[in-house]
Amino acid sequence: MIIELVALLIKHWYVDFVNQTTTEVQGKGIYGNRYGVWHSAKHGLFTALIFFNSSQWYYGILVGVVDFTLHYHIDWVKMNYGNRDISDKKFWRDLGLDQLAHQLCYIAYVTYF
Repeated sequence: MIIELVALLIKHWYVDFVNQTTTEVQGKGIYGNRYGVWHSAKHGLFTALIFFNSSQWYYGILVGVVDFTLHYHIDWVKMNYGNRDISDKKFWRDLGLDQLAHQLCYIAYVTYF
C-alpha cells in the first residue's frame, strides 16, 4: 500500500506540476474541453499503470477510470469556484484544498482497491 501511495504522489506531482501545459490549465475550467479531459486522462492512465501490478489486473483499469473521473471534476470545481489570483491568500487556500482532495482520493484508492 505504501509503495502504491508514494507512486501516486509522485505521479500527481509529475502530471500536475511538471507535465501540465498552459493549454491544459486553461481547458480545465471549460466542461468537456479536450485539453482538460486530456489532463485528467493522463492522471487516469498513470494511475492504471500503478495498479496493474495488483493481483487482479482489471483493478488497474477500474482505478484509472475512477481517478480520471474524480480528478477531472475536482479540477473543474477548482477552476470555476476557486480563487485564481496568486497574490490573494484565498488562492493558496483553494489550491491547497484541491491538492488535499486529490491526496484523499489516493488514500481511498490504496485502501479500497
